[in-house]
Amino acid sequence: MEQLQSVTEQTQVSEITIVLAEDHSVVRSGLRTLLERQPNFHVIGEASDGIEAVRITEKLTPDILILDLSMGGLHGLDVARHLMHRKLKTRIVVLTMHSNEDYIRQAFKSNVSAYVLKEYEFSVLASAIVAVASGKHYLPPPVSDVIVNAYIARSSADARDSYDTLTDREREVLQLIADGLTNAEVGKRLFISCRTVESHRANLKKKLKLKNEAEIVRYAVEKGLLTYKLSLISQSKS
Repeated sequence: MEQLQSVTEQTQVSEITIVLAEDHSVVRSGLRTLLERQPNFHVIGEASDGIEAVRITEKLTPDILILDLSMGGLHGLDVARHLMHRKLKTRIVVLTMHSNEDYIRQAFKSNVSAYVLKEYEFSVLASAIVAVASGKHYLPPPVSDVIVNAYIARSSADARDSYDTLTDREREVLQLIADGLTNAEVGKRLFISCRTVESHRANLKKKLKLKNEAEIVRYAVEKGLLTYKLSLISQSKS
């Protein structure tokens, strides 16, 4: 009990009004009990489906709407999108069992300010409410990890896909440029004209979204196309 109360007491927040939207009555009742044990939380309304959540939120305009995503009548994300267009003061804390990256991403695009999983301790939800009520966004570390890991995976896939778009000749030109050869030297090595080298160079830079010589070298090193000293990368910037 002391640990839960400290969440709001230590931050010295004023009263936070809350509407609780959850389709399971037992869960909703338990949450209300926990929320009202907090000295600064005041539950002013409840909803058991999405349509009711919209109606009560518009009527009472609480500080916080705690919103389950999987409800009857109207999906939680549709509730959030509708309220976004209403431009209420209410900020939304999602409380859900869904931990996949697409749900999280869609939630924040739909005007949600915090995303908490039902498997977490109540103190995490309390912290999210306090943070959101003070104008912040909130993501517990495990949810943050889902977003970061998805971003890393997507970035890696994009890098692979970009390289795969290069022709064999463009890859040869990329490697020779990274090795420090001039257009004339690349042309001589590959038995093509300088103009053709320039064309391949422009195409590969566009496909890989590279701006200059230094970025070409760095990209080649990161892709493991050649072993290159960092000191030479620095020199190529000048």
